[in-house]
Amino acid sequence: MPQQEAPSATSSHMMKTTKRGRPFLKDTLDLFATLIVSLELTTNRQYFRSFPNSFTTDDAARNLASLKFSQSNRGPDPREPSRIVTTTTTTTFSMTRDMAKAMCQQFMDARLIENAADPGSNLFKERGVYVLTPKGLHVLERFMSKNGINGDHLAHVFSSQPICMKLLHLERRSVDDEIIVSHSAITALFRRFVGRQPNYPPEFIDTMDAFQKYHERSKGVALMDVTEKGVGKGSVTHKNCFAAVTALEWLCDFTSVIGREEAAEMAAQFVRFGLIALVSDKRKNNDSAIIFTVRGAAGGANSSIAQHGEFRCTAKAIYKVTDEGRRLARWDMPDGVRASPNSSAANVSSTARASEDRSVDNATTEGPTSSDAKIHRRISMTEKLNASYDAEKKGQKESNTDRLKFIMEEPQLRQLFRDFLRSNFCEENLSFYLDVQDFKKSFSTTSSAIAANPPPARAGQKATPGQLAMERHHEALIQKAFVIYNTYLAPSSQSELNIDHGLRNELSAYLSEVIQSMTGKTFQGHVDLEQANHFNATQLQTMIRLYERIQTHVFRLMATDSVPKFIKTPRFLALKVKLVEEDDGPLADFPLMNSSASTPSVPPGLSSSEEEVGGAYVTISQRAAVQERPAGEQR
Repeated sequence: MPQQEAPSATSSHMMKTTKRGRPFLKDTLDLFATLIVSLELTTNRQYFRSFPNSFTTDDAARNLASLKFSQSNRGPDPREPSRIVTTTTTTTFSMTRDMAKAMCQQFMDARLIENAADPGSNLFKERGVYVLTPKGLHVLERFMSKNGINGDHLAHVFSSQPICMKLLHLERRSVDDEIIVSHSAITALFRRFVGRQPNYPPEFIDTMDAFQKYHERSKGVALMDVTEKGVGKGSVTHKNCFAAVTALEWLCDFTSVIGREEAAEMAAQFVRFGLIALVSDKRKNNDSAIIFTVRGAAGGANSSIAQHGEFRCTAKAIYKVTDEGRRLARWDMPDGVRASPNSSAANVSSTARASEDRSVDNATTEGPTSSDAKIHRRISMTEKLNASYDAEKKGQKESNTDRLKFIMEEPQLRQLFRDFLRSNFCEENLSFYLDVQDFKKSFSTTSSAIAANPPPARAGQKATPGQLAMERHHEALIQKAFVIYNTYLAPSSQSELNIDHGLRNELSAYLSEVIQSMTGKTFQGHVDLEQANHFNATQLQTMIRLYERIQTHVFRLMATDSVPKFIKTPRFLALKVKLVEEDDGPLADFPLMNSSASTPSVPPGLSSSEEEVGGAYVTISQRAAVQERPAGEQR
């Protein structure tokens, strides 16, 4: 049956702004990614230097002047579920050049882009050349994956620049987009900030390439030892110190904070919670100083939480990690040993109220305080990978199913699992499963972003950019569907799956029926491109249902046969220890999400009936994981 096109819906989107005057974070990230998808990143010259994968101020302003984002979604027709309808929605962003420059300044503040010629500059200039940051690439990858955007024109950008592997997101209030400050959020943020172990940069860091330097930075804020003159002629050496400016840059680069102001407020919370302390600030009297102060209820008698915390954003300010900070970071715990979320913060009152009262330069602005901070127990990585995880409650079979799901989500584990399957001559099981997952996601949604001049409509047809994108997308889907069939399911194919005979016959009978009715030709076991082009969306959906049944069979086979053997291999056990020791150790009490996953509507682990309570979650870049593997082998 032919595919039905639903009427296109076009809407003009007015971005909500906060009391500080900036757009909400989600709108900022979405508009940034839409702009980048619409641009053609090329090599631009400035100051006698060339900058690949860049764009100019004029490029950004021109596209933002009239930027259209079209999204097409496929689904069953409510009136006739056997038919597939496509609904295309077009959102238009329109702004003056000054507004476009102001919006790009927000992108810079959020560390999504940077000045190619002067990375240290914080201003978006009238005549500048700009490139994406590792954080910007992470956000872009996540947006493209969620919205089904073809990113072939950006492939060279992702392959040639470092990408933020794991981005820590802090939950925000839906009303005003302010970060929800709670004990669990500050714990997650601080552990990510200081790393699993103190991060003293290696002496040879200057000889490293861009990927290696970024990997070193991602371990935690760069620390140093500082010697101060003591009383008399003596001196005092403070360990685990860092510059205030370095802290702000790190928080902007590796978390979802949207600028130095928010970063400074989070740092001030570290001071209030007793995790860091000022060592010195040797600025001259006439030097300007911006001091951020946050206020809230103090903790109990034995708590390190104070009523207020102050963070100095000056070039000379030096802070250090306190003993309380070391303990919360678990630096002194033996490798592989983990405290529970409750015990890891025994001296931090779990009833301390989150602070929303802030002052800048002693100008206090009052606001409501959130509900009592709560700690929500999540399944840690160690438990997920442990061979005895919940086996007593669920039984071994279901435990292996959970384990396989987690292996699929963690890039390094998935790659190691692929190597294991290859050595056992059954890699095609994992490849088929992942290819079908990608195919299903592509079938549901496709999006495009274009600037002011859309491609001309075909003769006699009034096509919108979204409809044209869907047509191209449909052709690509057909090819992908039958590449999967010819690779894994056709008789004597190169990676033929060992599946149930009944499933194979059912798929073969369906293809035979469709091809016979459309072309009058007999199905020969393989599908060529000419035959494939006759398939419509409804027939593709039927193929997806058949693929899903085969997926279930393959997943069950891997969970019951391959996973029990895989988790006993030396390489798996070694990687498990490595993952626990790295970022995942400090973040084990907080959920990990793929970069393609949608932001939770409420903090993970909470029901919608509860009040908004601050938390944190991590998104993982799949492309960065591919980069990480060869980089790790070189070090």
